[in-house]
Amino acid sequence: MAPGGWRWVRGLRAAGKPLFQGRVLLVTNTLGCGALMAAGDGARQTWEVRARPGQRFDLRRSASMFAMGCSMGPFLHYWYLWLDRLLPASGLRSLPTILKKVLVDQLVASPVIGVWYFLGLGRLESQTLDESCQELRDKFWEFYKADWCVWPPAQLVNFLFVPSRFRVTYINGVTLGWDTYLSYLKYRVPAAAVERG
Repeated sequence: MAPGGWRWVRGLRAAGKPLFQGRVLLVTNTLGCGALMAAGDGARQTWEVRARPGQRFDLRRSASMFAMGCSMGPFLHYWYLWLDRLLPASGLRSLPTILKKVLVDQLVASPVIGVWYFLGLGRLESQTLDESCQELRDKFWEFYKADWCVWPPAQLVNFLFVPSRFRVTYINGVTLGWDTYLSYLKYRVPAAAVERG
């Protein structure tokens, strides 16, 4: 790194430090969830626009994804605080407790987030409750099976190595790829419609 490079990194770290303390951490986590959910949708839409001639980027769709992400931020913020109090653990010596945390996260938070996602986006997009519930029934198990492939290993790393105040930020990093998948799952065009179109 260039001679002044480390000073720049230290300055950036010092400038960002207040974002991860006290009440500001809740805002950081909330806006981070929204921004990365919108970014994941943006990545997915960019692929869709390239793959489907005539399709345009839908800013309203990304705005809905941003709003959903922001609505999930406070839940995740307080969920991890509660989980850390319920099952305090860190490091490899606490592996059995950390595995319990991963299991509780998968059995409680993941289904809640899945239901929240499909019903919340349905509401934002003016679907009726019946339409949103039908979409949830149609897509939930696919969502939940994929969730079990991605999140247990990610959460194991999170609970083993990531300090508590950075948990949601770490999850937001993983979420960029996950949200691209969620956008695909929510907005995919059925194969029959693609063949007709």
